[in-house]
Amino acid sequence: MSEHIAITIDDQKIKTRRGEKLLWVALDNDIYIPHLCAIKGEKRPNASCRLCFVEIEGHNQPVTACTREVEEGMVVATRSPRVDRLVKTGFELLLSDHNLKCRECPANKNCSLQVIARKRGLKLKRDRFKPLEREFELDDSPAEFAFDRSRCVLCGQCIWADRVEAGVGAIGFTNRGIDRVVTTFNDLPLADSICTECKLCVDVCPVGALYYKKDQKA
Repeated sequence: MSEHIAITIDDQKIKTRRGEKLLWVALDNDIYIPHLCAIKGEKRPNASCRLCFVEIEGHNQPVTACTREVEEGMVVATRSPRVDRLVKTGFELLLSDHNLKCRECPANKNCSLQVIARKRGLKLKRDRFKPLEREFELDDSPAEFAFDRSRCVLCGQCIWADRVEAGVGAIGFTNRGIDRVVTTFNDLPLADSICTECKLCVDVCPVGALYYKKDQKA
């Protein structure tokens, strides 16, 4: 049996199991921490979205909650000037490379970016960072769904679903830095790749980059 320990998050006393990731302990106790890339049960979270920062008493710098294991007596603050500044910057960087035509998006009103903006009082518009000038071709080759890279936040959720849950490996990351994208081998359309069109990737996409054609706004 796993050893239970006691921690404090935002002045709330919580009992949990040793070894659990802080992010999921918080979320399971209705304490919101922004996140996009975190996958429950993943042993090595990549913390790529840089949104789940928290402060832990005794630590000099904020840490990512998705990578941090809970410890006995841990005291955590999900909000502070430093945390809010880091989350705001990470959020604005995401928006600099994101299609902000929310009304046209199939995920409108069911989008993780909108949730983060609402919970943290952030604006869904660009202020500090200029938009990256990139053109993406819509991949609507699958029968029931489509992939719009202009909405992709590179969270990796679809890749995990494709490789781990479906066991296919049709998609992955390619390139680095601002050129990083999700694509198939040789950048083939999904219908021409080894994609089985199981649609698990669509179901985990948090922002409407992968979406069902029936949900596309007119």
